[in-house]
Amino acid sequence: MRRTAAVWAGKATGVLSRFSRLGGGTTLPGDVARAIDPDVLRKLSRDLKHGAIVITGTNGKTTTARLVTWLLEGAGHSVVSNRAGANLIFGATAAALERAGANGRLHADWGVFEIDEASLERAVEEIQPRAAMVLNLFRDQLDRYGELEAIAKRIEAALARLPDDSHAVMNADDPRVAEIGLNLKRKPLWFGLDDPAVALHELPHAADARTCPRCGASLIFDGVYVGHDGLYRCPNGDFARPAPDLAATHIELNGFDSVALGVSGVRIELPLGGLYNAYNALAAFAAGNALGFEPAYIAERFRTVQAAFGRQERLEAKGRKLNVVLSKNPAGFNETLRTAVDLAGGHWFLIGLNDRRADGTDVSWIWDVDFERLRGRSRVVVPAGNRAADLAVRLKYAGVEAQPPESDPARAIDALIEATPEGETAHMLCTYTAMLDLRAELVRRGWAKPYWET
Repeated sequence: MRRTAAVWAGKATGVLSRFSRLGGGTTLPGDVARAIDPDVLRKLSRDLKHGAIVITGTNGKTTTARLVTWLLEGAGHSVVSNRAGANLIFGATAAALERAGANGRLHADWGVFEIDEASLERAVEEIQPRAAMVLNLFRDQLDRYGELEAIAKRIEAALARLPDDSHAVMNADDPRVAEIGLNLKRKPLWFGLDDPAVALHELPHAADARTCPRCGASLIFDGVYVGHDGLYRCPNGDFARPAPDLAATHIELNGFDSVALGVSGVRIELPLGGLYNAYNALAAFAAGNALGFEPAYIAERFRTVQAAFGRQERLEAKGRKLNVVLSKNPAGFNETLRTAVDLAGGHWFLIGLNDRRADGTDVSWIWDVDFERLRGRSRVVVPAGNRAADLAVRLKYAGVEAQPPESDPARAIDALIEATPEGETAHMLCTYTAMLDLRAELVRRGWAKPYWET
């Protein structure tokens, strides 16, 4: 009775939230249901016919979860997933509630949940997943998480509590992720990139994991892909990148339009761009491989996937094309800038910066973003968000000519549309809540769908 009451209350809260336009019902229903029955997610997870997969890491969780869900649905499975990106334990609970029936039972074959790094221990305990994926660990929201070493220890503790029949799927190219995996009793399934043609030859200045976790010596990087992810080794022989069980080769980058890679004898073509999406595709491929899907099926399915909301979401507005890209920390922002400027040849930009709790209240990290890449190459840059003025100062020091800062989403969009010629593409690179604010205005104008409908 308690479980059923929690489900009913949570579902009613979600309907009310969406009907009143106060939100998408992606978190609050979980809060309400858990207040009535704190074990509601544990109970609902037991109803899943085949179990669940949880995905954590700093960047790429939503896209990777989207890809894994796409694979399962293509094989005829019903999947419950927190598709909108609400990745705290309350968001995962809300996603499960939405698919539960009037009898309080969850009717689905699989659960695919992206989980915030700090929530992983609780998620593992309650969901008891069949597989846990760790994508990367970058500096993000230091006011909330602390340094990487602290969050790495929390993830390691969570993975140590996985059920005996569960598997860890981990990024071998990330030194901090590798440190976690090498400490586990059971060997993870390692994945990584293996294409020197797309690697940098030195670490960017914003790279985080630079030292050997065993002896403290500076790691030697023979190639760098994204942030500090790459080919690394300790000069004293104490630590090195684990050999990937699945490696991506012959990578082709085509701006934000697509990325292609070879893995396990097949060619993967993903209609999403950027080298970071090569990692997301490979991680999802690794999950599909672990679940027994044929490589040819995975490759064919990936060709038709669509972007998750705010993650390279492409929209039309008054004859202009808008590309909305979540960019929320130094490593991620540097990669989206690299893709937008160097690979996509972008000239028109709106950059949104907020400092709400979901973004991280300390925005000093913008000084580690290589905005200098825009200098002499951008034609319009609109600083937006409630910290637009701070962003304008950073752009000035980067030598980038920018329009006056605009904290109002409607006026910021108007400035971007006015400055972008018809037929051209404007890139909107935004932190999380800045993206939500701008998207809400795009929805109000009829240029985008509400995120709970994507």
